[in-house]
Amino acid sequence: FDTVKRWVILSTLCFLIPVQECRSVCVDPYTQPQTKDVETEAVLGKPIKLTCISCMKREEIEAKTKVDWYFYNSSIEKKNLMRNLILIYEFNRSPPDEDGPWKGRLLWNGSKDLQDVSISITNVTLSDAGRYMCVVSRTFSFNLYTPTFTNSITINLVVREKVDFFLFFFYPCVYRTDYLAIPSENKENPGPAVTE
Repeated sequence: FDTVKRWVILSTLCFLIPVQECRSVCVDPYTQPQTKDVETEAVLGKPIKLTCISCMKREEIEAKTKVDWYFYNSSIEKKNLMRNLILIYEFNRSPPDEDGPWKGRLLWNGSKDLQDVSISITNVTLSDAGRYMCVVSRTFSFNLYTPTFTNSITINLVVREKVDFFLFFFYPCVYRTDYLAIPSENKENPGPAVTE
């Protein structure tokens, strides 16, 4: 009788313990259109991650990826937008040549598969406030066709001298550095956004 009882318990446990398949997933927290605007806050003297995610729809296809991070200089005339953009970080599989006020304070915070192409600013200063633009260019190689796709995300960074405790306690997602994402089985038509 004990043997039958053990067999029933073990077989029940086998059905209750789920076996999960592990695979990497990219979840783009931004929605269409092609250019996205995001606002984020930083605290003076603390690090901040400027999140830029650019998912590839087909991970098995190789692409040459180039990532440029720009700072929008609002002190220059607004006639020509490209003249107002200062290249602060360039990633093309080689170490960046940093210069200017960000020297020694910019860190690559992206993923190995180059779907998360974020950077971090250490020791945030008041002069770091402003608009940042992440531009991701991917060139795909097919037999006779090499298309290039470009995606950009603009981040408006606000620097505070101290943490806004009201926002910290009542809106914790503002100061979170990570988030939970549940992958969708269908990459072409992902499910609704995950909310807490």
